[in-house]
Amino acid sequence: MAVNRFVLNGISYHGHGAINEIPGIVKSKGFKKAFVASDPDLVKFGVTAKVTDLLKENSIEYELYSDIKPNPTIENVLHGVDAYKASEADFMITIGGGSSMDTGKAIGIIINNPEFADVRSLEGVAPTKKRTVFTIAVPTTGGTGAESTINYVITDVEKKRKFVCVDPNDIPDVAVVDPDMMASMPKGLTASTGMDALTHAIEGYTTAGAWELSDCLDLEAIKLIAANLRKAVENDPDGREGMALAQYVTAMAYSNVGLGIAHSMAHTLGAVYDTPHGVACAMMLPIVMEFNKEYTGEKYKSIAEAFGIDTTGMDQATYRQAAIDAVQQLSIDVGIPTKLEKLKEEDLPFLCESAAADACAPGNPRPASLEQFEEMFRKLM
Repeated sequence: MAVNRFVLNGISYHGHGAINEIPGIVKSKGFKKAFVASDPDLVKFGVTAKVTDLLKENSIEYELYSDIKPNPTIENVLHGVDAYKASEADFMITIGGGSSMDTGKAIGIIINNPEFADVRSLEGVAPTKKRTVFTIAVPTTGGTGAESTINYVITDVEKKRKFVCVDPNDIPDVAVVDPDMMASMPKGLTASTGMDALTHAIEGYTTAGAWELSDCLDLEAIKLIAANLRKAVENDPDGREGMALAQYVTAMAYSNVGLGIAHSMAHTLGAVYDTPHGVACAMMLPIVMEFNKEYTGEKYKSIAEAFGIDTTGMDQATYRQAAIDAVQQLSIDVGIPTKLEKLKEEDLPFLCESAAADACAPGNPRPASLEQFEEMFRKLM
């Protein structure tokens, strides 16, 4: 067997009320001032305040940075680096979905590795020497799992592309996974981030780099999502808790083994049309599963069974189709569209080239040509 590396975040807290652990963590480390990175909507709707109020009550100073976009840009990161330096903070708390956490990861890496001040230099596997600034990550969406990954994604607005950065030095030191922080998420965001988590789990399970340790995590995540996403969209507390756990579990796996072309294609749709990442993943996932099905052995049987389907007596073609249909039905049930009206004929060549060049593409179990990418994108028209 090949040598497989597995990087995990150091400490995590799970469950309702887990954010109450934060002041004790901060005081035990002797930190003085937090740089709190959170997106403007979370600040506006009082979600960020659930954590900053705890800091105030415990006399912990903080500086709030909220110049964060849904698809974070190079400019957001550069502003954040300047803001961190000006704040004189000595640690970071990221509150939000992938956007806040990805922005925070890039800021923290640049602060401790100033030779990478050009954000584009972080693309791919950057040879940073030092860990990011000490980070406590608090997810507010049940989807990206960025609190337990070594990856982050930044949008290059000028070049109309997203680039993936993979760096063990960026993983948050502490993850605080509190489903109460997710309770105010609107239905649409719950649905799209949940489908992002499912895309992580299915792509991680079928990717070329998958192995036994990642498989058991991804399969458990698929079961959790199949059982909980519909409930979470209806704001059921048990559904929220199930999704909070699912996104963390699958992120531990995909962070280490990679993803596939559903993510490659979603990244370029996000960069060109600003399509929310989870929506783009959800639209692409059944299409890519159909493309990959002949290259997945018996894994679609396990996926179908994770959705509660009895595969007894099914041949390979039948259980593969059952898995694809179950994913498509879940996506429809939680309100994800199946078509992208913004998609233009003239954009197809650029979309295909970008998807083929994306860092997630090599992990796909089946290589895709530009013509095959085009065929798949056309299914959204």
